[in-house]
Amino acid sequence: MDNMPWLTLLMVVPLAGSIAVAALPSRSSALARPVALGVALLTLVIGVVAAATSFTRGSDQQFQMVEQHEWIPQLGVSYSLGVDGIALSLILMALVLMPICLLAAWDDVPEGGGREKGYFALLLLLLPFMVGVFAATDVFLFYVFFEAMLIPVYFLIGMYGGERRQAAAVKFLLFSLAGGLIMLVGVIALYLQGPGGSDGFLLERLTGLDIGGSTERWLFVAFFIAFAIKAPMWPVHTWLPDAATAARPAVATLLVGVLDKVGTFGMIRFCLQLFPEASRWATPVVITLAVISVLYGAILAIGQRDMMRLIAFTSISHFGFIVMGIFAFTSVSQAGSNLYMVNHGFATAALFLIAGMLVARRGSKRIDDYGGWQRATPVLAGSFLVAGLATLSLPGLSTFVSEFLVIAGTWSRYPVATAFAVWGVVLAAIYILLMYKRIFTGPPPILETDEGGGPALSSDMESSVMVSSDTDRDYLSADLDEERRPLRLTAPLRDLGLREKLVVAPILAILIGLGFFPQPVLETLNPAVERTLQIVGATDTTPSVPADAGSTSGSDH
Repeated sequence: MDNMPWLTLLMVVPLAGSIAVAALPSRSSALARPVALGVALLTLVIGVVAAATSFTRGSDQQFQMVEQHEWIPQLGVSYSLGVDGIALSLILMALVLMPICLLAAWDDVPEGGGREKGYFALLLLLLPFMVGVFAATDVFLFYVFFEAMLIPVYFLIGMYGGERRQAAAVKFLLFSLAGGLIMLVGVIALYLQGPGGSDGFLLERLTGLDIGGSTERWLFVAFFIAFAIKAPMWPVHTWLPDAATAARPAVATLLVGVLDKVGTFGMIRFCLQLFPEASRWATPVVITLAVISVLYGAILAIGQRDMMRLIAFTSISHFGFIVMGIFAFTSVSQAGSNLYMVNHGFATAALFLIAGMLVARRGSKRIDDYGGWQRATPVLAGSFLVAGLATLSLPGLSTFVSEFLVIAGTWSRYPVATAFAVWGVVLAAIYILLMYKRIFTGPPPILETDEGGGPALSSDMESSVMVSSDTDRDYLSADLDEERRPLRLTAPLRDLGLREKLVVAPILAILIGLGFFPQPVLETLNPAVERTLQIVGATDTTPSVPADAGSTSGSDH
Protein backbone atom coordinates (compact mmCIF):
# COMPACT_ATOMS: atom_id res chain seq x y z
CA MET A 1 0.00 0.00 0.00
CA ASP A 2 2.99 2.32 0.58
CA ASN A 3 3.70 2.51 -3.16
CA MET A 4 0.12 3.30 -4.10
CA PRO A 5 -0.14 6.75 -5.81
CA TRP A 6 -2.94 7.85 -3.51
CA LEU A 7 -2.83 11.54 -4.32
CA THR A 8 -2.92 10.96 -8.07
CA LEU A 9 -5.79 8.53 -7.56
CA LEU A 10 -7.68 11.19 -5.58
CA MET A 11 -7.44 13.44 -8.64
CA VAL A 12 -7.97 10.89 -11.42
CA VAL A 13 -11.17 9.39 -9.98
CA PRO A 14 -13.18 12.66 -9.77
CA LEU A 15 -11.70 13.87 -13.06
CA ALA A 16 -12.87 10.70 -14.81
CA GLY A 17 -16.22 11.02 -13.03
CA SER A 18 -16.61 14.59 -14.22
CA ILE A 19 -15.93 13.56 -17.82
CA ALA A 20 -18.38 10.65 -17.48
CA VAL A 21 -21.13 12.93 -16.17
CA ALA A 22 -20.58 15.44 -18.96
CA ALA A 23 -20.64 12.64 -21.56
CA LEU A 24 -23.97 11.19 -20.46
CA PRO A 25 -26.52 11.14 -23.30
CA SER A 26 -29.32 13.69 -23.05
CA ARG A 27 -31.94 11.03 -22.41
CA SER A 28 -29.92 9.87 -19.37
CA SER A 29 -29.24 13.31 -17.90
CA ALA A 30 -31.12 12.35 -14.72
CA LEU A 31 -28.19 10.04 -13.94
CA ALA A 32 -25.86 13.03 -13.58
CA ARG A 33 -26.75 13.52 -9.92
CA PRO A 34 -26.38 9.94 -8.64
CA VAL A 35 -23.25 9.35 -10.73
CA ALA A 36 -21.59 12.53 -9.41
CA LEU A 37 -22.57 11.67 -5.84
CA GLY A 38 -21.28 8.11 -6.21
CA VAL A 39 -17.93 9.31 -7.58
CA ALA A 40 -17.57 11.84 -4.74
CA LEU A 41 -18.32 9.16 -2.13
CA LEU A 42 -15.83 6.78 -3.74
CA THR A 43 -13.18 9.51 -3.67
CA LEU A 44 -13.92 10.13 0.02
CA VAL A 45 -13.46 6.43 0.77
CA ILE A 46 -10.14 6.40 -1.09
CA GLY A 47 -9.00 9.48 0.87
CA VAL A 48 -9.90 7.93 4.22
CA VAL A 49 -8.11 4.68 3.33
CA ALA A 50 -5.04 6.62 2.17
CA ALA A 51 -4.91 8.67 5.38
CA ALA A 52 -5.36 5.56 7.54
CA THR A 53 -2.79 3.37 5.79
CA SER A 54 -0.13 5.71 4.36
CA PHE A 55 0.09 8.70 6.68
CA THR A 56 1.88 8.51 10.02
CA ARG A 57 1.06 11.17 12.57
CA GLY A 58 4.13 12.53 14.34
CA SER A 59 6.50 11.47 11.54
CA ASP A 60 9.77 13.37 11.09
CA GLN A 61 9.21 13.49 7.32
CA GLN A 62 8.10 16.83 5.96
CA PHE A 63 5.93 15.20 3.29
CA GLN A 64 4.32 11.78 3.11
CA MET A 65 2.56 9.90 0.30
CA VAL A 66 5.19 11.46 -1.96
CA GLU A 67 4.98 11.12 -5.75
CA GLN A 68 7.61 12.67 -7.99
CA HIS A 69 8.06 12.42 -11.76
CA GLU A 70 9.60 14.60 -14.42
CA TRP A 71 7.02 16.68 -16.25
CA ILE A 72 8.68 19.51 -18.18
CA PRO A 73 12.38 19.07 -17.36
CA GLN A 74 13.44 21.78 -19.82
CA LEU A 75 11.60 24.30 -17.61
CA GLY A 76 12.47 22.65 -14.31
CA VAL A 77 8.86 21.58 -13.65
CA SER A 78 8.12 18.29 -11.90
CA TYR A 79 4.92 16.41 -11.18
CA SER A 80 5.60 16.34 -7.45
CA LEU A 81 2.97 15.66 -4.81
CA GLY A 82 3.08 15.10 -1.07
CA VAL A 83 1.18 16.03 2.07
CA ASP A 84 1.94 17.05 5.60
CA GLY A 85 -0.65 17.26 8.37
CA ILE A 86 -1.94 20.63 7.19
CA ALA A 87 -2.45 19.60 3.58
CA LEU A 88 -3.97 16.24 4.53
CA SER A 89 -6.50 17.87 6.88
CA LEU A 90 -7.63 20.32 4.20
CA ILE A 91 -7.86 17.59 1.55
CA LEU A 92 -10.01 15.42 3.83
CA MET A 93 -12.22 18.42 4.58
CA ALA A 94 -12.73 18.95 0.83
CA LEU A 95 -13.47 15.26 0.30
CA VAL A 96 -16.11 15.31 3.05
CA LEU A 97 -17.77 18.51 1.84
CA MET A 98 -18.03 17.52 -1.82
CA PRO A 99 -20.68 14.75 -1.49
CA ILE A 100 -22.56 16.90 1.03
CA CYS A 101 -22.64 19.80 -1.44
CA LEU A 102 -23.69 17.53 -4.31
CA LEU A 103 -26.57 16.25 -2.21
CA ALA A 104 -27.52 19.82 -1.27
CA ALA A 105 -27.43 20.80 -4.97
CA TRP A 106 -29.74 17.93 -5.96
CA ASP A 107 -32.53 20.22 -7.25
CA ASP A 108 -30.45 23.24 -8.26
CA VAL A 109 -31.09 22.68 -11.98
CA PRO A 110 -34.71 21.52 -12.24
CA GLU A 111 -34.84 21.89 -16.02
CA GLY A 112 -32.50 18.89 -16.41
CA GLY A 113 -30.87 18.09 -19.74
CA GLY A 114 -27.49 19.46 -20.71
CA ARG A 115 -27.51 22.18 -18.07
CA GLU A 116 -27.92 19.64 -15.29
CA LYS A 117 -25.09 17.49 -16.63
CA GLY A 118 -22.84 20.52 -17.00
CA TYR A 119 -23.57 21.73 -13.47
CA PHE A 120 -22.72 18.46 -11.74
CA ALA A 121 -19.72 17.82 -14.01
CA LEU A 122 -18.28 21.23 -13.09
CA LEU A 123 -18.87 20.65 -9.38
CA LEU A 124 -17.05 17.33 -9.59
CA LEU A 125 -14.27 18.91 -11.64
CA LEU A 126 -13.42 21.13 -8.68
CA LEU A 127 -12.34 18.12 -6.62
CA PRO A 128 -9.12 17.14 -8.47
CA PHE A 129 -8.02 20.78 -8.46
CA MET A 130 -8.68 21.09 -4.73
CA VAL A 131 -6.63 17.97 -4.02
CA GLY A 132 -3.85 19.06 -6.36
CA VAL A 133 -3.45 22.57 -5.00
CA PHE A 134 -3.01 21.31 -1.43
CA ALA A 135 -0.77 18.39 -2.43
CA ALA A 136 1.58 20.08 -4.93
CA THR A 137 5.19 20.28 -3.73
CA ASP A 138 6.44 21.83 -6.97
CA VAL A 139 5.90 25.60 -6.97
CA PHE A 140 4.98 25.77 -10.66
CA LEU A 141 2.62 22.80 -10.37
CA PHE A 142 0.95 24.57 -7.46
CA TYR A 143 0.49 27.62 -9.66
CA VAL A 144 -1.11 25.48 -12.38
CA PHE A 145 -3.69 24.09 -9.94
CA PHE A 146 -4.12 27.55 -8.37
CA GLU A 147 -5.20 28.99 -11.71
CA ALA A 148 -7.07 25.91 -12.97
CA MET A 149 -9.56 26.21 -10.10
CA LEU A 150 -10.82 29.46 -11.58
CA ILE A 151 -12.30 27.78 -14.66
CA PRO A 152 -15.07 25.65 -13.09
CA VAL A 153 -15.86 28.30 -10.47
CA TYR A 154 -16.27 30.99 -13.13
CA PHE A 155 -18.77 28.89 -15.08
CA LEU A 156 -20.59 27.67 -11.96
CA ILE A 157 -21.23 31.28 -10.95
CA GLY A 158 -21.69 32.83 -14.39
CA MET A 159 -23.96 30.14 -15.86
CA TYR A 160 -25.83 28.76 -12.85
CA GLY A 161 -25.92 31.59 -10.31
CA GLY A 162 -28.67 34.02 -9.38
CA GLU A 163 -29.04 37.74 -9.92
CA ARG A 164 -25.97 39.61 -11.21
CA ARG A 165 -24.21 36.29 -11.69
CA GLN A 166 -22.25 37.37 -14.76
CA ALA A 167 -20.92 40.52 -13.12
CA ALA A 168 -19.98 38.55 -9.99
CA ALA A 169 -18.24 35.86 -12.06
CA VAL A 170 -16.23 38.40 -14.03
CA LYS A 171 -15.24 40.26 -10.86
CA PHE A 172 -14.13 37.00 -9.24
CA LEU A 173 -12.11 36.09 -12.34
CA LEU A 174 -10.43 39.51 -12.66
CA PHE A 175 -9.36 39.63 -9.02
CA SER A 176 -8.10 36.05 -9.09
CA LEU A 177 -6.26 36.47 -12.39
CA ALA A 178 -4.62 39.68 -11.20
CA GLY A 179 -3.33 37.95 -8.08
CA GLY A 180 -2.27 34.90 -10.08
CA LEU A 181 -0.32 36.92 -12.62
CA ILE A 182 1.52 38.77 -9.87
CA MET A 183 2.37 35.43 -8.28
CA LEU A 184 3.55 34.05 -11.63
CA VAL A 185 6.12 36.83 -11.82
CA GLY A 186 7.25 35.84 -8.33
CA VAL A 187 7.37 32.12 -9.27
CA ILE A 188 9.62 32.80 -12.28
CA ALA A 189 11.86 35.16 -10.31
CA LEU A 190 12.15 32.59 -7.52
CA TYR A 191 13.24 29.92 -10.02
CA LEU A 192 15.94 32.24 -11.33
CA GLN A 193 17.23 32.66 -7.78
CA GLY A 194 17.32 28.91 -7.21
CA PRO A 195 19.68 26.12 -8.27
CA GLY A 196 17.83 25.49 -11.55
CA GLY A 197 17.93 22.12 -13.23
CA SER A 198 15.19 19.72 -14.27
CA ASP A 199 13.58 19.91 -10.82
CA GLY A 200 14.33 23.52 -10.04
CA PHE A 201 10.77 24.33 -8.93
CA LEU A 202 10.70 21.71 -6.17
CA LEU A 203 9.77 23.21 -2.84
CA GLU A 204 12.58 21.41 -1.01
CA ARG A 205 15.18 22.85 -3.39
CA LEU A 206 13.87 26.39 -3.04
CA THR A 207 13.63 26.30 0.76
CA GLY A 208 16.52 27.92 2.61
CA LEU A 209 17.90 29.90 -0.34
CA ASP A 210 20.08 32.90 0.48
CA ILE A 211 18.15 35.28 -1.73
CA GLY A 212 19.03 38.61 -0.18
CA GLY A 213 16.97 41.17 1.74
CA SER A 214 15.25 43.34 -0.89
CA THR A 215 14.78 40.54 -3.45
CA GLU A 216 13.27 38.21 -0.88
CA ARG A 217 10.89 40.91 0.28
CA TRP A 218 9.67 41.64 -3.24
CA LEU A 219 9.10 37.95 -3.85
CA PHE A 220 7.21 37.69 -0.57
CA VAL A 221 4.98 40.60 -1.61
CA ALA A 222 4.21 38.96 -4.98
CA PHE A 223 3.12 35.69 -3.35
CA PHE A 224 1.33 37.37 -0.46
CA ILE A 225 -0.84 39.59 -2.67
CA ALA A 226 -2.12 36.53 -4.57
CA PHE A 227 -2.86 34.69 -1.33
CA ALA A 228 -4.45 37.75 0.31
CA ILE A 229 -6.88 38.05 -2.62
CA LYS A 230 -7.72 34.38 -2.41
CA ALA A 231 -8.04 34.39 1.40
CA PRO A 232 -9.70 37.07 1.17
CA MET A 233 -8.29 39.91 3.26
CA TRP A 234 -9.16 43.56 3.47
CA PRO A 235 -8.79 45.57 1.21
CA VAL A 236 -8.73 42.99 -1.64
CA HIS A 237 -11.84 41.18 -0.44
CA THR A 238 -14.56 42.90 -2.45
CA TRP A 239 -15.07 40.06 -4.94
CA LEU A 240 -16.19 37.60 -2.25
CA PRO A 241 -19.57 39.06 -1.13
CA ASP A 242 -20.68 39.42 -4.76
CA ALA A 243 -19.53 35.92 -5.74
CA ALA A 244 -20.99 34.21 -2.66
CA THR A 245 -24.32 36.02 -3.08
CA ALA A 246 -24.67 35.24 -6.79
CA ALA A 247 -23.52 31.62 -6.53
CA ARG A 248 -25.70 28.66 -5.64
CA PRO A 249 -25.37 27.67 -1.96
CA ALA A 250 -23.36 24.52 -2.78
CA VAL A 251 -20.96 26.52 -4.96
CA ALA A 252 -20.63 29.26 -2.32
CA THR A 253 -19.85 26.55 0.26
CA LEU A 254 -17.02 25.09 -1.80
CA LEU A 255 -15.75 28.55 -2.75
CA VAL A 256 -15.56 29.95 0.78
CA GLY A 257 -15.18 26.71 2.73
CA VAL A 258 -12.43 25.10 0.64
CA LEU A 259 -11.05 27.15 -2.25
CA ASP A 260 -10.43 30.29 -0.21
CA LYS A 261 -8.33 28.23 2.21
CA VAL A 262 -5.74 28.09 -0.56
CA GLY A 263 -4.91 31.68 0.40
CA THR A 264 -4.10 30.98 4.04
CA PHE A 265 -2.56 27.59 3.19
CA GLY A 266 -0.31 29.32 0.64
CA MET A 267 0.86 31.82 3.24
CA ILE A 268 2.05 28.95 5.42
CA ARG A 269 3.44 26.70 2.71
CA PHE A 270 5.13 29.30 0.50
CA CYS A 271 5.38 32.74 2.14
CA LEU A 272 6.68 31.47 5.47
CA GLN A 273 8.71 28.54 4.18
CA LEU A 274 10.36 30.22 1.18
CA PHE A 275 10.73 33.76 2.56
CA PRO A 276 11.21 33.49 6.34
CA GLU A 277 13.10 36.77 6.78
CA ALA A 278 10.61 38.69 4.66
CA SER A 279 7.74 37.10 6.59
CA ARG A 280 9.14 38.45 9.86
CA TRP A 281 9.74 41.82 8.20
CA ALA A 282 6.13 42.06 6.96
CA THR A 283 4.53 40.80 10.18
CA PRO A 284 3.48 44.20 11.66
CA VAL A 285 1.66 45.16 8.45
CA VAL A 286 0.06 41.74 8.02
CA ILE A 287 -1.13 41.63 11.63
CA THR A 288 -2.65 45.10 11.19
CA LEU A 289 -4.46 44.07 8.01
CA ALA A 290 -5.69 40.91 9.73
CA VAL A 291 -7.16 42.86 12.65
CA ILE A 292 -8.84 45.28 10.24
CA SER A 293 -10.31 42.27 8.39
CA VAL A 294 -11.66 40.85 11.64
CA LEU A 295 -13.44 44.04 12.63
CA TYR A 296 -14.40 45.23 9.14
CA GLY A 297 -16.00 41.93 8.16
CA ALA A 298 -17.90 41.66 11.44
CA ILE A 299 -19.19 45.25 11.39
CA LEU A 300 -20.38 45.02 7.79
CA ALA A 301 -22.03 41.66 8.49
CA ILE A 302 -24.23 43.32 11.11
CA GLY A 303 -25.69 45.71 8.56
CA GLN A 304 -26.43 43.19 5.81
CA ARG A 305 -30.03 42.44 4.77
CA ASP A 306 -29.08 39.65 2.36
CA MET A 307 -28.34 36.48 4.36
CA MET A 308 -25.84 35.12 1.83
CA ARG A 309 -23.96 38.39 1.79
CA LEU A 310 -23.97 38.43 5.58
CA ILE A 311 -22.38 34.96 5.71
CA ALA A 312 -19.74 36.07 3.20
CA PHE A 313 -18.75 39.02 5.39
CA THR A 314 -18.50 36.76 8.44
CA SER A 315 -15.92 34.73 6.53
CA ILE A 316 -13.82 37.84 5.88
CA SER A 317 -13.77 38.36 9.64
CA HIS A 318 -12.84 34.74 10.34
CA PHE A 319 -10.06 34.74 7.75
CA GLY A 320 -8.64 37.73 9.60
CA PHE A 321 -8.32 35.56 12.72
CA ILE A 322 -6.63 32.81 10.69
CA VAL A 323 -4.05 35.18 9.17
CA MET A 324 -3.41 36.82 12.54
CA GLY A 325 -2.64 33.44 14.09
CA ILE A 326 -0.33 32.47 11.22
CA PHE A 327 1.82 35.57 11.53
CA ALA A 328 1.89 35.64 15.34
CA PHE A 329 4.57 32.93 15.03
CA THR A 330 3.73 30.95 18.14
CA SER A 331 2.98 27.23 18.16
CA VAL A 332 -0.37 27.85 19.86
CA SER A 333 -1.55 30.48 17.38
CA GLN A 334 -0.32 28.51 14.37
CA ALA A 335 -2.03 25.33 15.55
CA GLY A 336 -5.19 27.37 16.14
CA SER A 337 -5.06 28.89 12.65
CA ASN A 338 -4.61 25.55 10.95
CA LEU A 339 -7.43 24.03 12.99
CA TYR A 340 -9.50 27.15 12.25
CA MET A 341 -9.19 26.50 8.51
CA VAL A 342 -10.78 23.09 8.95
CA ASN A 343 -13.44 24.20 11.42
CA HIS A 344 -14.41 27.26 9.40
CA GLY A 345 -14.90 25.07 6.34
CA PHE A 346 -17.57 23.02 8.10
CA ALA A 347 -19.18 25.93 9.97
CA THR A 348 -19.57 28.12 6.89
CA ALA A 349 -20.84 25.09 4.93
CA ALA A 350 -23.61 24.62 7.48
CA LEU A 351 -24.63 28.28 7.30
CA PHE A 352 -24.58 28.53 3.49
CA LEU A 353 -26.42 25.27 2.90
CA ILE A 354 -29.11 25.87 5.53
CA ALA A 355 -29.57 29.42 4.25
CA GLY A 356 -30.05 27.90 0.80
CA MET A 357 -32.82 25.71 2.21
CA LEU A 358 -34.51 28.83 3.57
CA VAL A 359 -34.28 30.55 0.19
CA ALA A 360 -35.76 27.50 -1.55
CA ARG A 361 -38.84 27.76 0.71
CA ARG A 362 -39.35 31.51 0.87
CA GLY A 363 -37.94 32.55 -2.49
CA SER A 364 -35.97 35.46 -1.07
CA LYS A 365 -32.53 36.06 0.39
CA ARG A 366 -33.69 39.16 2.26
CA ILE A 367 -33.67 38.65 6.01
CA ASP A 368 -36.59 41.06 6.37
CA ASP A 369 -38.77 38.69 4.34
CA TYR A 370 -38.76 36.12 7.13
CA GLY A 371 -40.00 35.90 10.71
CA GLY A 372 -41.48 33.33 13.07
CA TRP A 373 -40.11 30.29 11.25
CA GLN A 374 -38.95 28.66 14.48
CA ARG A 375 -42.43 27.31 15.21
CA ALA A 376 -43.20 26.32 11.64
CA THR A 377 -39.85 24.63 10.91
CA PRO A 378 -38.28 23.61 14.26
CA VAL A 379 -35.65 21.23 12.85
CA LEU A 380 -34.54 23.81 10.28
CA ALA A 381 -34.40 26.49 12.98
CA GLY A 382 -32.45 24.27 15.37
CA SER A 383 -29.94 23.32 12.69
CA PHE A 384 -29.43 26.97 11.75
CA LEU A 385 -28.95 27.88 15.41
CA VAL A 386 -26.22 25.26 15.92
CA ALA A 387 -24.46 26.42 12.75
CA GLY A 388 -24.74 30.04 13.89
CA LEU A 389 -23.44 29.26 17.37
CA ALA A 390 -20.49 27.48 15.80
CA THR A 391 -19.80 30.60 13.74
CA LEU A 392 -19.71 32.75 16.87
CA SER A 393 -17.44 30.15 18.54
CA LEU A 394 -19.65 28.91 21.35
CA PRO A 395 -17.79 26.61 23.78
CA GLY A 396 -18.56 22.99 22.97
CA LEU A 397 -18.46 23.58 19.21
CA SER A 398 -15.37 23.14 17.07
CA THR A 399 -14.64 26.77 16.19
CA PHE A 400 -14.33 27.73 19.86
CA VAL A 401 -11.19 25.61 20.22
CA SER A 402 -9.47 27.10 17.19
CA GLU A 403 -10.45 30.70 17.91
CA PHE A 404 -9.35 30.39 21.54
CA LEU A 405 -5.96 29.01 20.46
CA VAL A 406 -5.49 31.86 17.97
CA ILE A 407 -6.35 34.51 20.55
CA ALA A 408 -4.28 32.93 23.34
CA GLY A 409 -1.27 32.34 21.09
CA THR A 410 -1.36 35.82 19.56
CA TRP A 411 -1.84 37.54 22.93
CA SER A 412 1.54 36.27 24.16
CA ARG A 413 3.31 38.19 21.38
CA TYR A 414 0.91 40.93 20.17
CA PRO A 415 -1.42 41.84 23.05
CA VAL A 416 -2.58 45.17 21.58
CA ALA A 417 -3.60 43.61 18.25
CA THR A 418 -5.33 40.79 20.10
CA ALA A 419 -7.22 43.27 22.29
CA PHE A 420 -8.69 44.86 19.16
CA ALA A 421 -9.34 41.58 17.37
CA VAL A 422 -11.20 40.04 20.30
CA TRP A 423 -14.01 42.50 19.65
CA GLY A 424 -14.71 40.42 16.58
CA VAL A 425 -15.99 37.73 18.94
CA VAL A 426 -18.48 40.18 20.45
CA LEU A 427 -19.57 41.41 17.03
CA ALA A 428 -20.03 37.80 15.87
CA ALA A 429 -22.59 37.25 18.62
CA ILE A 430 -24.45 40.35 17.42
CA TYR A 431 -24.68 39.49 13.73
CA ILE A 432 -25.52 35.81 14.28
CA LEU A 433 -28.12 36.29 17.00
CA LEU A 434 -29.74 39.23 15.20
CA MET A 435 -30.04 37.18 12.03
CA TYR A 436 -31.55 34.27 13.93
CA LYS A 437 -33.98 36.60 15.70
CA ARG A 438 -35.17 38.21 12.48
CA ILE A 439 -35.63 34.94 10.62
CA PHE A 440 -36.93 32.53 13.23
CA THR A 441 -38.50 34.41 16.15
CA GLY A 442 -41.59 36.55 16.42
CA PRO A 443 -45.19 35.74 15.49
CA PRO A 444 -45.49 32.46 13.59
CA PRO A 445 -46.44 32.61 9.90
CA ILE A 446 -50.18 32.78 9.26
CA LEU A 447 -51.65 30.20 6.91
CA GLU A 448 -54.45 31.76 4.86
CA THR A 449 -57.46 29.46 4.73
CA ASP A 450 -59.92 31.68 2.91
CA GLU A 451 -60.73 30.96 -0.71
CA GLY A 452 -58.76 33.89 -1.96
CA GLY A 453 -55.57 32.84 -0.19
CA GLY A 454 -52.88 35.16 0.97
CA PRO A 455 -51.23 37.93 -1.00
CA ALA A 456 -48.93 36.76 -3.76
CA LEU A 457 -45.40 37.80 -4.50
CA SER A 458 -45.01 40.49 -7.08
CA SER A 459 -44.11 39.25 -10.56
CA ASP A 460 -40.77 41.08 -10.36
CA MET A 461 -39.83 39.31 -7.16
CA GLU A 462 -41.00 35.92 -8.35
CA SER A 463 -39.00 36.19 -11.56
CA SER A 464 -35.82 36.95 -9.62
CA VAL A 465 -36.16 34.04 -7.22
CA MET A 466 -34.04 30.91 -7.48
CA VAL A 467 -36.17 27.84 -6.73
CA SER A 468 -35.01 24.25 -6.69
CA SER A 469 -38.15 22.53 -7.96
CA ASP A 470 -41.74 23.12 -9.07
CA THR A 471 -42.89 22.02 -5.62
CA ASP A 472 -40.99 24.84 -3.99
CA ARG A 473 -42.81 27.38 -6.14
CA ASP A 474 -45.92 26.68 -4.04
CA TYR A 475 -44.22 28.43 -1.16
CA LEU A 476 -43.53 31.55 -3.15
CA SER A 477 -47.13 32.75 -2.96
CA ALA A 478 -46.34 34.39 0.34
CA ASP A 479 -45.59 37.91 1.41
CA LEU A 480 -45.46 40.12 4.44
CA ASP A 481 -47.97 42.77 5.42
CA GLU A 482 -46.80 46.35 5.22
CA GLU A 483 -45.19 46.03 8.67
CA ARG A 484 -43.56 42.74 7.61
CA ARG A 485 -45.26 40.92 10.51
CA PRO A 486 -46.59 38.32 10.46
CA LEU A 487 -45.69 36.31 7.38
CA ARG A 488 -48.78 35.20 5.43
CA LEU A 489 -48.70 31.92 3.53
CA THR A 490 -51.02 30.13 1.14
CA ALA A 491 -49.26 26.80 1.80
CA PRO A 492 -47.71 25.51 5.03
CA LEU A 493 -43.94 25.74 5.39
CA ARG A 494 -42.29 22.34 5.33
CA ASP A 495 -39.50 21.38 7.68
CA LEU A 496 -36.33 19.60 6.59
CA GLY A 497 -36.90 16.55 4.43
CA LEU A 498 -34.82 13.37 4.46
CA ARG A 499 -32.33 14.57 1.84
CA GLU A 500 -31.84 17.87 3.63
CA LYS A 501 -31.31 16.11 6.95
CA LEU A 502 -28.65 13.96 5.30
CA VAL A 503 -26.96 17.19 4.21
CA VAL A 504 -27.08 18.89 7.60
CA ALA A 505 -26.54 15.99 10.02
CA PRO A 506 -22.90 15.09 9.19
CA ILE A 507 -21.77 18.73 9.29
CA LEU A 508 -23.37 19.37 12.67
CA ALA A 509 -21.94 16.09 13.97
CA ILE A 510 -18.45 17.21 12.94
CA LEU A 511 -18.92 20.64 14.55
CA ILE A 512 -19.94 19.01 17.84
CA GLY A 513 -17.41 16.17 17.65
CA LEU A 514 -14.41 18.43 17.02
CA GLY A 515 -15.70 20.78 19.70
CA PHE A 516 -15.31 18.11 22.36
CA PHE A 517 -12.46 16.08 20.85
CA PRO A 518 -10.14 18.15 18.58
CA GLN A 519 -7.01 16.24 19.63
CA PRO A 520 -6.76 13.90 16.61
CA VAL A 521 -6.70 16.85 14.22
CA LEU A 522 -4.27 18.80 16.40
CA GLU A 523 -1.93 15.81 16.58
CA THR A 524 -2.00 15.66 12.79
CA LEU A 525 -1.27 19.38 12.45
CA ASN A 526 1.33 19.94 15.19
CA PRO A 527 4.42 18.41 13.50
CA ALA A 528 3.89 20.60 10.42
CA VAL A 529 3.34 23.63 12.65
CA GLU A 530 6.58 23.01 14.55
CA ARG A 531 8.51 22.53 11.31
CA THR A 532 7.15 25.81 9.90
CA LEU A 533 8.21 27.72 13.01
CA GLN A 534 11.68 26.19 12.81
CA ILE A 535 12.06 27.34 9.21
CA VAL A 536 10.93 30.85 10.11
CA GLY A 537 13.23 30.85 13.13
CA ALA A 538 10.44 31.70 15.58
CA THR A 539 10.25 30.45 19.14
CA ASP A 540 7.47 30.61 21.66
CA THR A 541 7.54 33.44 24.15
CA THR A 542 8.22 32.57 27.76
CA PRO A 543 5.96 34.13 30.38
CA SER A 544 7.70 36.44 32.83
CA VAL A 545 7.71 35.30 36.45
CA PRO A 546 8.53 37.43 39.51
CA ALA A 547 11.99 36.79 40.91
CA ASP A 548 10.63 35.53 44.23
CA ALA A 549 8.33 33.03 42.55
CA GLY A 550 11.01 30.41 42.10
CA SER A 551 12.15 28.89 38.86
CA THR A 552 10.85 30.09 35.51
CA SER A 553 8.15 28.16 33.76
CA GLY A 554 8.33 26.53 30.35
CA SER A 555 6.86 27.71 27.13
CA ASP A 556 3.23 28.70 26.67
CA HIS A 557 2.15 25.30 25.63
